[in-house]
Amino acid sequence: MAQQDSDMHDRQAMAGGTEPPPLAGLIEDKTCIQQLMTCLEIGKALTSTFNMERILEMILTLVSELIRAKNWSLFLLDPATQELTFELVVGLDKAQLGEMRIKLGEGIAGTVALTGEPILVPDVNCDDRFCQKVDELTGFVTRSIICLPLRIQDSIIGVVEVVNPENPVLFEKKSLMALSIVADYLAIALGNARNFKKMEALSVTDDVSGFYNTRFLHQELDRLIDPANGETREISLVFLDMDDFKRVVDTIGHPLASRVLKEVAEVIATQLVSGESLVRYGGDEYIVILPGVNKTDALRKVESIRLALAQASFLRHAGLRVKVTASFGIAHYPQDAADKNELLHIADNSMYQSKMTGKDTITLA
Repeated sequence: MAQQDSDMHDRQAMAGGTEPPPLAGLIEDKTCIQQLMTCLEIGKALTSTFNMERILEMILTLVSELIRAKNWSLFLLDPATQELTFELVVGLDKAQLGEMRIKLGEGIAGTVALTGEPILVPDVNCDDRFCQKVDELTGFVTRSIICLPLRIQDSIIGVVEVVNPENPVLFEKKSLMALSIVADYLAIALGNARNFKKMEALSVTDDVSGFYNTRFLHQELDRLIDPANGETREISLVFLDMDDFKRVVDTIGHPLASRVLKEVAEVIATQLVSGESLVRYGGDEYIVILPGVNKTDALRKVESIRLALAQASFLRHAGLRVKVTASFGIAHYPQDAADKNELLHIADNSMYQSKMTGKDTITLA
């Protein structure tokens, strides 16, 4: 009898005799079930990788399928300026937007970023918060907006703004719940990717100079000298060692000498262009990687570095004028070396030739 009473109680509960679970309103029709399943698929996909580019690709595809809107944007908050930047734009030419940024509190997106609360605007003509800046610039006509915050714990990292959604159901509460679930997944995925990128950057950054370390050196050379690429790409590699740096250390001490090494790296970096890399190899040695640069152009580049160092005065902020020079060695792949290790060895030997022939000079392999 007790079992029958229990079964009866269960059936009553299922029939609505008790308060429905929180998701009951979300799954009461087929459309909402599909939305929920899509949300779960988006969540699984987005949390399967830490690669920012891959995450943005998935957001572009999966979110577009879910919301079916003519126009939507993913904004990320720039922590330095506290402004929203356009990270993804669907339905508009991103080039038309240029470097446009949205201030906190400006327009619907800026208001959501400021308050952390979602906003549904069925008719923008009836909402004073709507800003026409994007429409005026692009010629687009905004009629309605759904905007949701991207939140990690207590921090807003961006917003998602859906413009002119084709399905009016999206303005209903149950759909807002589904969109909020997706926004939460987006925030988690983007936050994970940012943290992973920071950790990756730290793992290849030298503590003293702030530039790359030897881990990056080997990763980069392995990437550049990869037989799987099917093509031979020339690389000039520069080894440089500070001349008589022990004397500098003995004179000013290790803390200030470390500061000199950092300032030396900063001077070298002024002579490099995009794609060229500076690595602190250890002690007072640096390596410069010059992809796609032949030996003649490498020599010209290294001469500019040599002159910049010789003309600089270091530790001026401390009231000193420390002068240093360096000895350089240049090797080329594939002209001088067949692989990474040989390239490093030959460049190192060339640098020691410069040391033996008077310092503050350059030796080509």
